[in-house]
Amino acid sequence: MTGQWQNLQERGSPLALRTIRWIALRVGRPFARSLLPAITLYFLLTAGHARQASRQFLRRAGFERPHLGHVFRHFYTFAAVILDRVYFTRGDLQRFDLRLHIDPGVRDHLDGGHGALMLGAHFGSFDALRAVGLQYGDLRLRVLMHYDSGQLIVRLLDALNPQMAQTVIPLGTPQTLLRTKEWLDDGGTVALLGDRLLQTDDPSRRRTVNCHFMGHPTRMPTGPLHLAARTRKPIILFFGIYRGGNRYDIHLEWLVEQDEVDRIDAPETVQRVIQRYADRLEAHARNAPYNWFNFYDYWRNDELDHD
Repeated sequence: MTGQWQNLQERGSPLALRTIRWIALRVGRPFARSLLPAITLYFLLTAGHARQASRQFLRRAGFERPHLGHVFRHFYTFAAVILDRVYFTRGDLQRFDLRLHIDPGVRDHLDGGHGALMLGAHFGSFDALRAVGLQYGDLRLRVLMHYDSGQLIVRLLDALNPQMAQTVIPLGTPQTLLRTKEWLDDGGTVALLGDRLLQTDDPSRRRTVNCHFMGHPTRMPTGPLHLAARTRKPIILFFGIYRGGNRYDIHLEWLVEQDEVDRIDAPETVQRVIQRYADRLEAHARNAPYNWFNFYDYWRNDELDHD
C-alpha cells in the first residue's frame, strides 16, 4: 500500500498485527469482525488525511455531502477486506460466498489454456482473485508485485501460507520480464494492479497518460500495456468487490482482446485503452464506492502533463 493509508498501516505495531492474526485464526472470523468497529473508529479519529481523501472520493462518486458515517463505512470496508486476507491467503474459502461474473469470451480464452494478463486496481479484494486462482485448476495464476520479504505484512502472509510466495513474480528484477513471459507462454495468467503511478525520481520511467476518471482529469500508468506488447498477450480486467458479510463478486471482462495486441503500443491505442480502463474502474467504483482503497489525493492536477 502507498499514500496516506500506508501511514495508517505503519502505525500498527508488529504485536498488533500478530494479535489480529492470532484472533482471526484461533478465535474465528465472527469474533475478529466484532473488533472491526473499534479499530475503524480509532483510525477515523486519528487519520485526518485519509478522512479527507475518503470524503473527496465519495463526493466524486455521487455523495452530495459525505459525512463521518460514510467515511466510517469506507474505512470499515477496507478493514473487513484486510481481515479476510488472512483466510484467502490460507486458502480457507468455504466460509465465503464467491460469485464469479465472467464474460463468455474471457471464459473461453481461459478454458482454452491461453495465457493472459489480468489488470486490477486498489479496489476491492486482490486476494479474492488469487484465492480463486489457487482453488480452480483452470486459472493458473501468478501475481506481479513488489515483494519485500522483510516487510512485516509479507512475513505474516508467508507464515499463513508458505506456498503463497511461489505465486508471486517480483517486480523490478532482471528476471521479471522473462519469468512473466515464460508463465504466460505456458498458458498461465499474470495479475497486476494498474491504477497507481510508479514512484520514482527518474522522469523517463514515468510512463503515463492523461485521462478522465470520476469526472476529473488524472494520470494513469501505461506500463501494463507495454507489458502486453512485450509478451503478446491480451489483458483481462478483474475486480473482486466486497458486498458485505461473506460475499465477494469477482468480475472478469476484456480490456484488450488478442486481436488488439498488435496495435497496443500505438500512442492513440494506448490513450484509448487506458481511458477504457478508467471508465470501467469508474463504473464499478460508482456501483460499490466503499471498495475504493486509494486513501490519498488521487487527482494530482498540478502534476498533469499539459500539451
